[in-house]
Amino acid sequence: MTVIVTDTGFAPDDWTGGFDGANVLELASDADLSDVSLDGVELVRIQFPSFADGRGFTLARQLRLKGYEGRLRAFGHVIADQYAMARRSGFDEVEISDDLAARQPEDQWLARANWKAHSYQARLRGSTAAR
Repeated sequence: MTVIVTDTGFAPDDWTGGFDGANVLELASDADLSDVSLDGVELVRIQFPSFADGRGFTLARQLRLKGYEGRLRAFGHVIADQYAMARRSGFDEVEISDDLAARQPEDQWLARANWKAHSYQARLRGSTAAR
């Protein structure tokens, strides 16, 4: 089983379309987006093979810059400390295992849910609002 993490906390997965249809795109962390078509894609899942592998954050940002407005989900080895970075790079949600949810309970994820208020770039500009 898996748990979906959003800014409001833990929730069961509400995606009902399956993960092998034409409307779902699953990307490895080393994917090349130059040949990726986003036509008809409703959900993009980007795999994090290790919490130390941040290439998925770059992919998320690139997808958003390409104009992808659908649901963007990180899955695999993402930890609570990375939640704010996931949201800033464009992810809507993070999919974690039940085991990780037990080791890093909801309150640890919620502590990072106010990700817009903790932007180092905004602090450098002297503002509290992320841009």
